[in-house]
Amino acid sequence: MPTPPLRAFVAAACGVHLADQLALAALPLLAVLVLDASPATVGALVAAHGAAWLVLTLPGGVWVDRAGPSATMRRAQAIGCVGLAGAVGATLARSGGGLAAAAFVASAGTVLFVLSVVPAIRAAIPEPGRPAANARLELARAAVTLVAPLAAGALAQRGAAIAALVLALLAAVAALAAVRRLPVSDATVAPREPFGTAIRAGASVVLADPLLRAIAACAVLFNLAFFALVAIWVPHALGVLGLDAAGVGLSQAGYGVGLLAGAAAAPRLMACLPPRVLLVGGPGCAVLAAVLLATMPSTAAAFVAQLLVGFGPMVWQVQRTTLTQQRVPAALLGRASATIQLAVYGVRPLGALAGGAIAQGWGTGAAIVAIGAGFAASAAVMGIARLDGTRRTTIAA
Repeated sequence: MPTPPLRAFVAAACGVHLADQLALAALPLLAVLVLDASPATVGALVAAHGAAWLVLTLPGGVWVDRAGPSATMRRAQAIGCVGLAGAVGATLARSGGGLAAAAFVASAGTVLFVLSVVPAIRAAIPEPGRPAANARLELARAAVTLVAPLAAGALAQRGAAIAALVLALLAAVAALAAVRRLPVSDATVAPREPFGTAIRAGASVVLADPLLRAIAACAVLFNLAFFALVAIWVPHALGVLGLDAAGVGLSQAGYGVGLLAGAAAAPRLMACLPPRVLLVGGPGCAVLAAVLLATMPSTAAAFVAQLLVGFGPMVWQVQRTTLTQQRVPAALLGRASATIQLAVYGVRPLGALAGGAIAQGWGTGAAIVAIGAGFAASAAVMGIARLDGTRRTTIAA
């Protein structure tokens, strides 16, 4: 049974990610149905939501290490609540600019929460319990990622798209209440220094550690390939695979099933298998997915491929987070996590653009081959990495 702090962490993660995903799903619906916006405006709203990850990730890591994860989590949730309340108000006022600004503020709260939770788990949960804690947080994120778009779509279908934002605000308030139940654990904080110096210190600890350096490189290569897959998936499924719209939806559901299964299985796999097996096997599952897509054009193969893309990388994510908590000094953990996080989010637009360009020039089949090569490169990086000081995880009873 989860410990009281872990229950509060899971409740907070459910609220934060449900609010974030509801807002992300609601923004284009509100733009079209309420604001009568153009496609360019819809894109700008979604971009405003995502821009917080690029703009605030590195400064956010500094703030986490300076103020401590507990204090930052509380402030993050207050910021998220303010942003979502502003989004509701902007929608009622039919202000596209106000909605974009509010979406950025709400997403900023999510960014700071995600950066805070890694050092907060390290401070509040004993080491044997961290794999299960990390996995439960990822399980919560995966579950609400599946639920939120369905809820937003159902509300919009009934002419109540704004209700999705109201529901997001309620979820954020519930997350704030859960965060306030967590014990304060900010004994280790970083000294104040110039912002640029502080950011470089976080990057340096990642670059100086062979394993963390390999993890960052793996994340870059994997996310380039993954977002290329996201960009070309629907035309590939409709065209090359010959799926109908229902088949496309079924295949994409496999990704969500894989995320849930990976988060549920990760702690036991970490107890049974060496870290290298899981760090290589995570992107390795995606390589198998690309092979399936290239050789077996069917709905069943597409579902299994998407499941593998969800399952393996989710196990990798839980293992990666746990190793980062083990290897990075507490006072640098926020900035180190931010460095890796920026590597992940910074390359996603480039991957989507690359996938679209390859598909446009040579077809989606060629794009699948290139995506498989990217997944293979990410697995190879982990295969040759030095894992000095890593150990198989001991699971708490």
